[in-house]
Amino acid sequence: MGTKNQHPLISYLFILPAFVLVFVLLLIPMFQNIYYSFFEWDGISPPVFNGLKNYAAFFSDSNFITSFINTLIWVACTLVLPVFGGLLIAVFIRGMRLEKFFKSIFFIPLTISFVSTGAIWAYMFSRDLGVLNNVASLLTGLKVRVSWLTHVPLNTFSMIIAWTWQQLGTNMVMFLMGLVSIPRDPVEACIIDGASKWQTFVHVTFPMLKPITTVVITMAMVNSFKVFDIIYVITRGGPYNSSETLAVTMFRETFTMFRMGYGASISVILSVIIIIISVFYLRTSMRKDLLYY
Repeated sequence: MGTKNQHPLISYLFILPAFVLVFVLLLIPMFQNIYYSFFEWDGISPPVFNGLKNYAAFFSDSNFITSFINTLIWVACTLVLPVFGGLLIAVFIRGMRLEKFFKSIFFIPLTISFVSTGAIWAYMFSRDLGVLNNVASLLTGLKVRVSWLTHVPLNTFSMIIAWTWQQLGTNMVMFLMGLVSIPRDPVEACIIDGASKWQTFVHVTFPMLKPITTVVITMAMVNSFKVFDIIYVITRGGPYNSSETLAVTMFRETFTMFRMGYGASISVILSVIIIIISVFYLRTSMRKDLLYY
C-alpha cells in the first residue's frame, strides 16, 4: 500500500523540472508582459500606469497601421505562394523517377537558418552587386539597377519571395505525406470512369487532402504572423518603417525606442491573434472525422 501511494508523488517529481522551466521562462514573463502593457515605461525609470492608452494609441499610430497591413499582406501571400506552391510541387514530383532528388532540392533551403536566408537574399536583391540585377543586365544587355529593397511595396514582396523560397520545402513534405495517405481505390475508380488527371485531382485527390491542407494553412498563417528574422536582416523594417510587420514593430518600439509599455501591448495583440489561430489549428487537426485511415 505504501508503495502504491508513493507512485503519484514520484510521477509529479519527474515533471517538476519541466514545469519549473515553463513557469519561470514562459508563464512569468507572459504575465509580466501583460502587466507592463498597461504602463508607460522606458525600462529604467519607474513605470507609470496609463490604463488602456497603449492599446488606444494603435489607432493613431501610422507605423502600427502600416505594420498591421504588411502583416496581412504577408499572411495573404503566404497562403498563395508557399502553400499553393508546395502543393503543386508535391503533386508534380510524386512518382517521378527523380522524386528523391527534387525533394532534396526543395527541402535544402529549410535547413538554412532564417538569419542566413536573410543575408543570402539581401545580397541577391542588392541594387549594385545583386545577383538578380546582374543576371537581368546580362540577359537584356542593359544596365538594370532595380532598387528591390527601397521601393514600397516592392520591398515587402521581395522579402516574401525569400520567405517562399525557404518555406516551400516544409509544405511540399507535408502535402506529400497527405498524398501518400490517400487510398488508391477512389482515384483508380475515377480514372476508370474516364476522368482526366485534372478532374481526378480537383474532385477526388484535393478533397481528400483536406486534413493536411488545414494543418498546412494554419501553420503557415501562424508563422507569417510571427515573421521577424528575415525582415530584420534584409531591411530592418525600412525604409521609414515601410516594410515592418507587427513582430518587427514590437521589437523596434521595445528595444530601440525604449517604449516598453507600448511594445508590450503590441506583443499582447500579436499573441492573442496567434493563440486564436493556434487553438483553431489544434481543434481542427485533432478532429477524428478529418482523418483518413
